[in-house]
Amino acid sequence: MKVAVVGATGLVGTRMLQVLEERNFPVTELIPVASEKSIGRKVNFAGKEWTVVSADDAIAAKPALALFSAGGDTSADLAPKFAAVGCRVVDNSSFWRMDPTKKLVVPEINGDVLTADDYIIANPNCSTIQMVLPLAPLHKEFKIKRIVVSTYQSVTGAGYRAINQMNTEREGAVWGEYPAKFPYPIDQNILPHIDSFLDNGYTKEEMKMVNETKKILRDDSIAVTATTVRVPVQGGHSESVNIEFEKPFTLEQVRALMADMPGVTIQDDPANNVYPMPLFAWGKDDVFVGRVRRDETVQNGINLWCVSDNIRKGAATNAVQIAQLLLQKGLIG
Repeated sequence: MKVAVVGATGLVGTRMLQVLEERNFPVTELIPVASEKSIGRKVNFAGKEWTVVSADDAIAAKPALALFSAGGDTSADLAPKFAAVGCRVVDNSSFWRMDPTKKLVVPEINGDVLTADDYIIANPNCSTIQMVLPLAPLHKEFKIKRIVVSTYQSVTGAGYRAINQMNTEREGAVWGEYPAKFPYPIDQNILPHIDSFLDNGYTKEEMKMVNETKKILRDDSIAVTATTVRVPVQGGHSESVNIEFEKPFTLEQVRALMADMPGVTIQDDPANNVYPMPLFAWGKDDVFVGRVRRDETVQNGINLWCVSDNIRKGAATNAVQIAQLLLQKGLIG
């Protein structure tokens, strides 16, 4: 099958290529797409070199599938054009996520929503994916009333410029004398600022977690509040999550339900210093959960800590899993 990857030379795009190859997705012809300055570059996939082409050339080739990781403006413009030639689009930007006519999918949770009518499918925010995956079975069993989440997000979530900024600072560069992604140094620092600020004082990233959680779990009654923070690590995003349920539970039930959820690994043995960390999540597809304990200030509450490689399950892997689901459903191929 012809498969286009839009944004193929970016951080997430290159990982999409890697995951497609790892999962033996049936690509007969790869169509890598990138910005005008990258046209003609070569990318490696499945032991071959493929030439980066323009979006117009990719659309003319009529691929069966296009994985997008090229920003909201690009997705707004190009996704409908790909869809118009019969191509299924899985989009990693935020542009389509809250569109009521588009599905927002984490395959393990709500893959059943996909139908033959879906030609543009939204991939959720990285921070949202890793939180809802372990929470979905808990919501089904105990019904979540409220979530309070604080994130500790890797610089990889802001792309190559962010990684380069941190590494340049670690080499001793003077602030202001090198290209910077962030408004302040990130090495030896923490920035409580991801995406732009809104009139309500929250950032777009924080409101993505609020709104996307409700859409994926199919329950607008869940109260969600978030604080998203950038930290100087590369391995993945970490989250401190406080959840209040309507129904009583035991911790044994909570751990068992999460452990049975595909894509979730429990690492929860604090007596032996076993808990999730981004250093060890890097390069893996699972969401790792630990520090599971009761919130002793409310009747039916817990705290937990979850970590995941944001470029893989938070972006590229989830997108490829959606593609695999489309294949299983006979919607592409």
